[in-house]
Amino acid sequence: MPLSLRFAIRWMSYPLVFGGSAAFMIWALYTGVPSWPIMPLVAAVGLIVIVGLERLQPFREAWLEDHHDTATDLLHMLINLTVIQFTAEILARLGDAVPASVRLFPIESPLWLQLVLVAAVLDLSLYVMHRISHRVHWLWRFHMIHHSAERLYWMNGERRHPLHAALMAGPGLVVLLASGAPSAVIATWFSILTVHLAFQHSNLDYSLGWLRNVIGVAETHRWHHKREFEDAQVNFGEFLLLWDHMFGTFYDGADRLGDAQVGLQERDYPTGYRAQLVAPFRRKF
Repeated sequence: MPLSLRFAIRWMSYPLVFGGSAAFMIWALYTGVPSWPIMPLVAAVGLIVIVGLERLQPFREAWLEDHHDTATDLLHMLINLTVIQFTAEILARLGDAVPASVRLFPIESPLWLQLVLVAAVLDLSLYVMHRISHRVHWLWRFHMIHHSAERLYWMNGERRHPLHAALMAGPGLVVLLASGAPSAVIATWFSILTVHLAFQHSNLDYSLGWLRNVIGVAETHRWHHKREFEDAQVNFGEFLLLWDHMFGTFYDGADRLGDAQVGLQERDYPTGYRAQLVAPFRRKF
């Protein structure tokens, strides 16, 4: 592959694919285009491009191969994205119904500011619940599914137990619901986050340079998935790493992963979708 193409993929993939997807979604928000099905379709296009880029310039060649996980991850992704989209839509519609007299969310503000507020609330909720899930045993049993992946690639971002996915976003959604945040703004952010999470877990050799200290991309997130996790209790941020900096859980693991493996220390964790759904309720795990 020409060096110029490798350079372009490494430095322009995230800005062009994620930035382009986000820009289109924000444009749709401003023009009043219904979030369904436009937002999911735009996110799907972004994911397809990431798949192609992984094949062109993988971070690890071995992670391109199926680890008897593709079918399981596909089910996780389809079910979790459906659950999240519909849950967010239903809850947010309730937020639309909050009377103006008690509405706390600043709907008179510019749409970009509303989107920033929604992103901040949800991102803080995801950070807190993610960090707690590494400390509270019964939550860790659900979160283990996400860390059971023995390779990182575009679908890993949605490898989550549906109950845990709901718990992660739940506090933020409740706050937004109670404050009367517009459903269209919430739906837009969830679609933008879908493309980001695919990048965060992608098997793509790309870089954001110093911005990896601000945005939770693969360069810093791969360390979080190390099998030897004692020094990997860091970088919990789903989108921003602001919370990790604030609460002392940031670590710049870029270019330091070496040949370290990812996954769980429990090598016998189930690989099938149904088995993973029931694993948190089994005493063994």
